[in-house]
Amino acid sequence: MLKSRIIALALIVATVAGCHKPAPPTQAARPVRTVTVERGAEGETLSLTGQVRAKDEVSLAFRLDGRMIERPVNVGDVLAPGQVVARLDPQNQQNALRSAQATLASVEAQMNQARLTFLRQQELLKDGWTPRAKFDDAQQTLLSLQSQADAARAQMHIAEDQLSYNVLFADAAGAVTAVGAEPGEVVRAGQMIVELARQGGRDAVFDVPEEVMRTGPRDPLVEIALTNDPSVRATGRVREVSPQAEATTRTFQVKVGIIDPPEAMRLGSTVTGRVKLSAPPGVEVPASALTEADGRPAVWVVDPQSHTVSLRNVDVLRYDPAKVVISQGLETGEVVVTAGVQTLRPGQKVRLLGAAG
Repeated sequence: MLKSRIIALALIVATVAGCHKPAPPTQAARPVRTVTVERGAEGETLSLTGQVRAKDEVSLAFRLDGRMIERPVNVGDVLAPGQVVARLDPQNQQNALRSAQATLASVEAQMNQARLTFLRQQELLKDGWTPRAKFDDAQQTLLSLQSQADAARAQMHIAEDQLSYNVLFADAAGAVTAVGAEPGEVVRAGQMIVELARQGGRDAVFDVPEEVMRTGPRDPLVEIALTNDPSVRATGRVREVSPQAEATTRTFQVKVGIIDPPEAMRLGSTVTGRVKLSAPPGVEVPASALTEADGRPAVWVVDPQSHTVSLRNVDVLRYDPAKVVISQGLETGEVVVTAGVQTLRPGQKVRLLGAAG
């Protein structure tokens, strides 16, 4: 009987103790930093390395084959218009000119004799002392020799021109950037003897990827700076774009005309060109806001009414060290968590600490 009373008393004590058990504490809102999506994405700055070249570069070459006997200029020399660049051995052309001159002299002598004969036959024909056929023969002989003299004179002019082609002149002022043959070599017509960078404008030449050619601005203003001294700056505009990609690198050569190039931007200098690309569609958020859900990029979005968070998948167009460009999934005015994203769960209540930079 006593044992039953003890058990009943223990049950009553347990029931009373259970009625006075404290309720679990309410979970506090987690503090997070956020940012309000306010602006669209900005175009990124493309940076490429190139080289300064002359706006006009020409390859000076002989018009005929021959053995080069002289080349008084070297790389780095600055040439004046009309200055001698190289000479060929003129012996063959001199012989050809002498032969043409001799042929012309012989034909002219025959033509003078034929002219005298024609004049005599003309006078005799007037008085009836010579037959008409003989006069016609004299006239025909004179006309034939006149034609031969014209041909011989033309051949002599050709020989004179050929002789003049043995000397190569600079067609404009400029600097020698390369040479293609040395004295004593036998060169062919059209072979580059000297590469001349004409004085005047300068270009910054870049190899541009195909994607930039397709999506880049049409007429951008390019900022140009010396790679080894960024304080030396200039601007330029695209002057020429190669219509075909280079076979190995699959890049397009783009020439940017430098506006008022500084003296320090010498030919051959390495330069860095920067251009602002067009803004892509989308919005920017700090890179720290990005997390992952179901193997896809995502961000935590704060409900402004309930101050709870939800995880939303987004499409990322561009990754930068400090920010990312979201092409789909976010709208301007939405609040995104930027710090503390690893410890959140869907529906969790948060307390906003302030906007991220």
